[in-house]
Amino acid sequence: MTDLNRPARLNRTLLVLTGIVLLAAGGFAVGTHFGRIPLLDPGTPLVPGTAMPPGWVWYVVAGVAVVAGLLALRWLIAQPVRKPKSHTWHFGQETGETTLAASTAVEPFAAEVATYPGVHAAHATLGGSQDAPVLAVVLSAEQDGDLATIRERITAEGLPRLRQALDLGELPMTIEFRFWAKAGSRVQ
Repeated sequence: MTDLNRPARLNRTLLVLTGIVLLAAGGFAVGTHFGRIPLLDPGTPLVPGTAMPPGWVWYVVAGVAVVAGLLALRWLIAQPVRKPKSHTWHFGQETGETTLAASTAVEPFAAEVATYPGVHAAHATLGGSQDAPVLAVVLSAEQDGDLATIRERITAEGLPRLRQALDLGELPMTIEFRFWAKAGSRVQ
């Protein structure tokens, strides 16, 4: 299955292109200022007029630039983050201790959900700690799949079985639906 999440791909592409353009413009300005790029004279004024702006203007411009840069960096860092962090679970008993990787715990759940009518593929991540677990499910649904029926079946059948297997009273869940379509023939 290919990832057809085009808006996210476009978002990242535009962020990268904007960053490259800004880095190139900054490099050009610094190179020109220090005389490394002889295309422009470093002594030429940027704007007409000879009066310098008040001193507070430089601080405002620098502050706005730093805030905009930090916001853009935060936005870029948040792009690949999609799943909650998972941990290894430890079950202590009188006879010993059992460790279970969270990814191993949800494999049967994801395999079961993938067999539901209208579901092409299912991926699940069990995140959070053992005291406060969170289940994140990403489903690739077929175009004609009934999303409400799929969600009801997950909450009525799959999720209770997973909670019982993990001995949990409550397990909050988020579901992200993605539509899957077969690549059809193209008309030339």
